[in-house]
Amino acid sequence: MLIDTHSHIYSEEFIHDRDEALQRAYDNGIKKIILPNIDSGSIKHMLDLSDAYPHLCYPLIGLHPTSVDEDYKEELEAVEYWLNKRKFYGIGEIGIDLYWERKFIDEQKDAFRHQIRLAKSHNLPIVIHVRNSFEETYQIVKEEQDGSLRGTFHCFSGSAAEAQKVVDLGFFLGIGGVLTFKNSNLEEVVSSVKVDNLLLETDAPYLAPVPKRGKRNESSYLVYIAQKLAEIYNISVTRVAEITTTNARGLFEI
Repeated sequence: MLIDTHSHIYSEEFIHDRDEALQRAYDNGIKKIILPNIDSGSIKHMLDLSDAYPHLCYPLIGLHPTSVDEDYKEELEAVEYWLNKRKFYGIGEIGIDLYWERKFIDEQKDAFRHQIRLAKSHNLPIVIHVRNSFEETYQIVKEEQDGSLRGTFHCFSGSAAEAQKVVDLGFFLGIGGVLTFKNSNLEEVVSSVKVDNLLLETDAPYLAPVPKRGKRNESSYLVYIAQKLAEIYNISVTRVAEITTTNARGLFEI
């Protein structure tokens, strides 16, 4: 059994074959899928899917950093509204993204910190999006870590030193399709930490692993990432599944 800890399978990229994609995932041993939210515009699609597949899809609530702009406080109000209305399994995806621009860096930091505190007050894990922003993101998490904060650095693609910093904070590293790319140094980074510190994820529909690179990613492709990890650690795929599934179950309480 595998758990995809990060999939946007509720997105419009799956509008024509969502049920079939979920069936393919299930047939490939992916028995649980974590759905991170983007912003107020994605909540309904995500919750509709969670309600249709309650034993397969588990929703998170949060405001993605690339959706942070002038009206971010209204977006945060929507997060709080939903958080008090129904059950979620974490706060995400949240974080800081400085890849496209730095215009809203202060707003992103404020939204990130606010949502971390929401997670702590509701005793929920956080799923962190980091892009061109490791130091800024890490600093805030470090400041907010009071022993109760837990979560994962999603789609981790940093250095070995950064990986160790994440582990030392008590967080997991979310490992996805980038691990299988020939031009990635993630294999060396991953081998510098224990498999016990990892979660598996696809980030579907993005970042499909080899041999599906360039195509739309989906949760069924998680097996390729598990196979690559088994090769790196010289252990069985079954063992990779056991460890990462235990990690995911414990973190999201599923």
